[in-house]
Amino acid sequence: MDKNRLDTLRQRYSGENEAALYDPHFAAVASHQINPSGTRVAPFAGVPTLLDQPYRAVTWPAPDLSDLDVALIGAPMDLGVTNRNGARFGPRALRTIERVGPYNHFLRTMPGAELKVADIGDMPFRSRFDLNTSHADIEQAIGTIKAAGVIPLTVGGDHSISLPILRALGRDRPVGMIHIDAHCDTSGMFDGCKFHHGGPFRQAVLDGVLDPERTIQIGMRGTAEYLYEFSTESGMTVVHAEEIAGIGLAALSAMAKQVVGDGPVYISFDIDSLDPAFAPGTGTPEIGGLTTREAQAILRGLAGVDIIGGDVVEVAPQYDATTNTAHAGAQMLFEILSLVPFKPGMADPENTITRTR
Repeated sequence: MDKNRLDTLRQRYSGENEAALYDPHFAAVASHQINPSGTRVAPFAGVPTLLDQPYRAVTWPAPDLSDLDVALIGAPMDLGVTNRNGARFGPRALRTIERVGPYNHFLRTMPGAELKVADIGDMPFRSRFDLNTSHADIEQAIGTIKAAGVIPLTVGGDHSISLPILRALGRDRPVGMIHIDAHCDTSGMFDGCKFHHGGPFRQAVLDGVLDPERTIQIGMRGTAEYLYEFSTESGMTVVHAEEIAGIGLAALSAMAKQVVGDGPVYISFDIDSLDPAFAPGTGTPEIGGLTTREAQAILRGLAGVDIIGGDVVEVAPQYDATTNTAHAGAQMLFEILSLVPFKPGMADPENTITRTR
């Protein structure tokens, strides 16, 4: 190495300059993480919350959500599962995961610093036994969050929770959706019930709260294809897992943005979209799925959509011996949160973190 270059590096990065950050963007990010004494909170310390965001205790049914941009909320309910249960423990599992965020290096955003975000705990359920009552409770809670002008990002729970969420968010205008999953979840009656986790999006379309022509489903595979003719019949765009490599990840994100257009968009991420090699802790695992890196790339490519809500569902930690599934779920939640600063009209003039290079 050239001696002059080494001397320059020593002057710039050692001694009194040991902790200096010269890039304005990196310095702004560090200012939100590192205190004047040069330390930061240990990732394993403190009370666990979703994405380590501040906890805001709320009183239902009239919570104080003032000044929030995004509410992270748990929906610990899995009464709609058709196979292995346990997703009711998903919110708790994601809260225990450390070292996710706070900085998204690809999008150059630090959503917890650019937005007002809080973990507001779990939805209040009147019954642990009744699916219809639980769905009504979810719809009411999300409706309250929406009325406050706050974007809800929900951790399930099984995928049936998406139906009452969409009922609340699409009540005034049907929303578009980017749905990443192994299953289309547009089947009909199953064992005498049509509100299970395999059919929320059929019901959402029939309820008039989800626009199928502005809906794309990504990662579909497995043995239940014959149950999902409603997806294509209603006008949804369906991308099977086997097609993704040929399309390309960047092109797939661009396709999704074209499908949903400029209107309001809901993003629903089922952890079983990932291959069981990456996410074994789920109720209906399907071989041949996305890698975590592919899922991140798809989500990051969605920056700029008019996101009005989202969810991460079906993490069942008792089948997750390594905690890899919960870790992946927390990361995907962070990727969805990282899209919110790019939402049209979301720019904060007081934001100290600039994303320009």
